[in-house]
Amino acid sequence: MSLRGNWRIPTEILAGAGRIAELPGRVKAAGIARVLLVTDPGVAGLPFIGAIMEGLRAAGIEPALFKDLHPDPLHADVMAGAAAYKAHGAEAVIAVGGGSGLDCGKSIALAVSTSRPLWDFEITLAGPELDRPLPPIFAVPTTAGTGSEVGRASVVIDPEKQRKYILLQAQMLPRLVILDPELTYGLPASITAWTGMDALAHSLEAYYATFYHPAADGIALEGMRLVKENLLTAVTEPKNEAARMNMLAAASMGATAFQKALGAIHALAHPIGARFHAHHGLTNAVLMPYVLVFNRPVIEAKMARAAQALGIENGFDGFLAWVIALRAQLNIPHTLEALKVTPEALDALAEEAVQDPNTPDNPRIADKADYLRILRAAMSGVFGGLED
Repeated sequence: MSLRGNWRIPTEILAGAGRIAELPGRVKAAGIARVLLVTDPGVAGLPFIGAIMEGLRAAGIEPALFKDLHPDPLHADVMAGAAAYKAHGAEAVIAVGGGSGLDCGKSIALAVSTSRPLWDFEITLAGPELDRPLPPIFAVPTTAGTGSEVGRASVVIDPEKQRKYILLQAQMLPRLVILDPELTYGLPASITAWTGMDALAHSLEAYYATFYHPAADGIALEGMRLVKENLLTAVTEPKNEAARMNMLAAASMGATAFQKALGAIHALAHPIGARFHAHHGLTNAVLMPYVLVFNRPVIEAKMARAAQALGIENGFDGFLAWVIALRAQLNIPHTLEALKVTPEALDALAEEAVQDPNTPDNPRIADKADYLRILRAAMSGVFGGLED
């Protein structure tokens, strides 16, 4: 393994209960007078959105609200948001919500900075060049899962191709993040569970990726520990401030760690989400043990070290058993059939997973036949033969 790497650690983060109250002052201090607040329709109706808008106005900042976006943002959503940004004369974006609100807000900031098609920015930091610098982005997550608040990427769907595109541009990294656990108290138990498993998937895949990045490995291990010790509590005690805060931290840490890499869990989840509109975190959770078993021949020793660090006995087998038990405790299904995935779709899903930009980073080389084996196992619920 080459002892070389490009390491990116994220932005300024304000963490703690009640810290959303500091947002207007921070926006004002940046010299910004007009902002577009981007969120999804569900979050838009929550009381704290009105409080944010009033706080901004009290600070002399004029906000406009854009909420017309889908659970997985579509290209049309982003372009409509860009039009709203320009019509308001906005100078910055405040992205609030789960992955959809954050990704759409970041993508709007990208769209108003380029005349190029958004797809030109698929998964490359090297270019293309922007027409002008991205406006400042302020990110406020209301779920603990995607970690989009600390990322330079966003996910946007092209509905015509039924494909999720990962857009990457270094300036999409928000300049300020607020992790306020009080904003997550109203989440349904299922969303808390699914987004929490998304955070786990991020740290897990980042940890066992083979690139040299010891900082990411350390962050990923601690992210997994925080999930292990807090996710069930966050689900069963939704107003437990410590559990909610630790899960927000775990989500941001997972996304920080996966600056290193992701892998086959995400490569398979992306086409499933695009075709069947399954929740991304839930899809990751269903796929997780099957991909773990497939990768076992090349990650067993490293996962034994992770198990030891997390206080799990019996190495890889113990870690796998913990994942399966955690899914059961969270009422996460064991097979893809529960996500309405059909046997007829497996061939196309495998082909699309091969093309996913996360496939080359999986620690075990995976081709279409391998992905078909994983998908068939995840449909049947049987692990046999995946290690071969």
